[in-house]
Order: sequence, then C-alpha cells, then structure tokens
Amino acid sequence: MINLLIAVIYLAFISLGLPDSLLGSGWPSMYTELDVPVSFAGIISMIIAIGTIISSLCSDRITRRFGAGKVTAVSVAMTAVALGGFSLSRSFFALCLLAVPYGLGAGSIDAALNNYVALHYSASHMSWLHCMWGVGTVISPYIMEYALKSGKGWHTGYGTVSVIQAILCIFIFLSLPLWKKTVTSDATSGKPLSLSETFRLKGVKEVMITFFCYCSLESTVMLWAGSYMALFKNIPADVAAGYASMFFIGMTLGRAVNGFLAYKFSDRTLIYGGQGIIFAGIAVLLLPLGNIATLAGFVLIGLGCAPIYPCIIHSTPSYFGKEHSQAIIGVQMASAYTGTCLMPTLFGLIAKYVGIRFMPLWLLALLLLMAVYHKRLVRLALHS
Repeated sequence: MINLLIAVIYLAFISLGLPDSLLGSGWPSMYTELDVPVSFAGIISMIIAIGTIISSLCSDRITRRFGAGKVTAVSVAMTAVALGGFSLSRSFFALCLLAVPYGLGAGSIDAALNNYVALHYSASHMSWLHCMWGVGTVISPYIMEYALKSGKGWHTGYGTVSVIQAILCIFIFLSLPLWKKTVTSDATSGKPLSLSETFRLKGVKEVMITFFCYCSLESTVMLWAGSYMALFKNIPADVAAGYASMFFIGMTLGRAVNGFLAYKFSDRTLIYGGQGIIFAGIAVLLLPLGNIATLAGFVLIGLGCAPIYPCIIHSTPSYFGKEHSQAIIGVQMASAYTGTCLMPTLFGLIAKYVGIRFMPLWLLALLLLMAVYHKRLVRLALHS
C-alpha cells in the first residue's frame, strides 16, 4: 500500500509541475495575440502567486482538518478547471480572473504534499518527487511548442495540459483510502500554530528569506528565459519556447541524481553545491558567447536549482520539529510565492524600461542574498 501511495504522490508532483512552465514558454506568442505589453506576464504570475500565498498560509489548519490526500485531490481539480478556462480565454482580463483559482489550488498542493513527504519519506524520495515536478515542467513547454508550430495556438497547449491534469486528478481521488492508512499522528497532533506563534520561532525569518530568494530566482528563469532568448538572443519565439525547457531539463536531471547523492551527503552540503552550480551557470550567461552557451548556462542554473528546494523542505522537521513542520512549511511556501509574485514582475519592469539583457545580473543578486541567509539558518540550527 505504501509503495502504491508513493506512486500516486509521484503523479501528484507531475501534476504540480505541469502548469508552472506553460506561461513562460507560451508568453512570447500570447502577448502579441492578446495585444498587451510583454511585461504583463508578470501580472498573471503575480495573481497566481497571491493565490498560492493565501492558501499556503491557511495550509496548517486546512490540512489538519481534511488531510493531505483530500487537499491534494481538490487542489488538482481546481488547477485543471483553471487551465481549461485559460484554453478558452480570448482576453487578458479573463486570464487574470482564472489565475485566482489556479493559484489557490497550486499553493494547497505544494504545502500539503511537501510536509507529508518530509514527515513520511527520506531525503532521496523528496528529491525524486521534486524530480517528478521537473518532469511536469519539461513536458509542458514541448506541448506548447507543438501547439504553436502546428498552428493550433497557445489555447491548444493550455487545453491539452488541462486534460492531463483532469486525468491525474481522477487517480488521486481514487487513492484517498491509501492516505488514511499511512497517515501518522505527526501531521495531525496538537493544535495549529497561529501566524504570530509561527513567526516567533527561531530561524523562521532566515528560512523565509532563503525561500524568497530561491523562488524569485527560479520563477524569474521560468517566466523570462524564453523571452530573454527571443528578445535578446534573437531566437524565433517558437524555438525559444522549446529552448526554455533546457532549464527544466537541467533541474529534472539534477533532482534525479540528487536523490542518489542524498544517501551520502547531508541536505546542507547539497544546498551549498547547488548554489555553486547556479553561480557557474550565471557566469556563462554573462560571457559574450553564442546561443549554445546560453542554453548551457540555463542547463547549469537548472542543475544548481535541483537540490535546493527539496533539501530545505526535507530539513524543516529536523530544524523546527515535526509538530511545527506543517505551519513552517506553510509560511515557507508563502514566502516563496511572495518572491514568485513580486520579483519576476519587478524584473518585467526592468526588462521593459532598462533591458532584458540584465537578467543574469538580477539572478546573481538573488543568489548571493539566498546564500547569506541560508548560512545564517544553518548557524542558528547548529547552535540551537
């Protein structure tokens, strides 16, 4: 039963990743059809992020009441309906409205599943499960690229992913009895922490800023890599949509390998290594090289991102205690999506008024700030 449940959770993580790369890969074609500025991608991304922040902050109470299985199933259904709406939309305003349920569903899945896996499975499983998220993010750009190249448009790309989400949702609903059989008291004992109680815990500020910077970096690449290549490197929009998947391929392969490395190395060591690889990828982007080097740079950034998210999540119960992990992961997700909400949008304004060519320097600043606050988190954990 446990093996069957982990397979279902793998599917749920694929479901979580499927929509995340659609906007970035499709936007070079979407904004011209919608007749809006290129920077407006940041508005949709921001609305989605606000929804995830709200649902993440509520995750402790909601998950304790309904359980991780039901929360995951309903949330996947919400994202499937929202993506279906995207495929039928013909206006920017409609996309903004549909981004609300999309964001609410995504945040609930993220917080509930990450805490469930952190409590019940090893660091290796955490990396492999986030590798499945990467599988979802790799599949979507190719679906979008095929829809664009075949002349069917970005609406078909969103519609196809909506159907896939709906199918995955059915599997998760059928698996609900398995979640009840494997749940332990760690996830449900005690009363939920209030936000003020959560913020007073030692190390919370440091882990929130670390997550803010990491997800700011990741989401900036996710949203703007395709546009960076199309507008700065002069790669055709449909080709850039496929090339943008190089970041997700690097992240996905990295997490597959990281699952094996987690048997030997600590979460902390893997995070340090990931930060170093991200730095190497940004350095490649800063060099005056050709398109192949640009692709290599995004692959390296993806490889470096691979261990950071799952390793920080997996270490949360050991840093803060199992009884507090759902509340801490909830505020981590909220902080992460605050970064997702604000920073790609802010970079969109930089791209519009200053130039998208400054993207590597933006990523470098986020990386350095993330490294500083993660080091502070580790120092607090070692002395607690």
